[in-house]
Amino acid sequence: MITRVLFAAGGLVCVGLGVLGILLPGLPATPFLLVAAYCFARSFPSLHNWLVTHRWFGPYIRGARAGWRIPRRQALQTIAVLWISMGVSAWLVDRWWVRVLLLVIAAGVSIFLERRSRGRTVEQS
Repeated sequence: MITRVLFAAGGLVCVGLGVLGILLPGLPATPFLLVAAYCFARSFPSLHNWLVTHRWFGPYIRGARAGWRIPRRQALQTIAVLWISMGVSAWLVDRWWVRVLLLVIAAGVSIFLERRSRGRTVEQS
């Protein structure tokens, strides 16, 4: 019983971190939600079922299980927020090499997200 409670508590902490990952551009949501799903599966299957079928959290978990495809709309929204935040950061920095580094990172992440949004997504399955 203690093990189940510890797994459930760990799952709840990971769900909280996953929510932050959804809201904050620099923090990933998917790894935390996958760990939460694992913890819930080991503790309370009803919590696992709730998480996997949840309208916000479920697509992250199902997407990771189906080959980690990102819905196109979500990828474009993430890229837009990324470029706004990196652009403002680059504008506020005084050193040219930091500006270049920020823009190169933004370009790399954009390419990664765009490639991950191709093909079948969870919603299409």
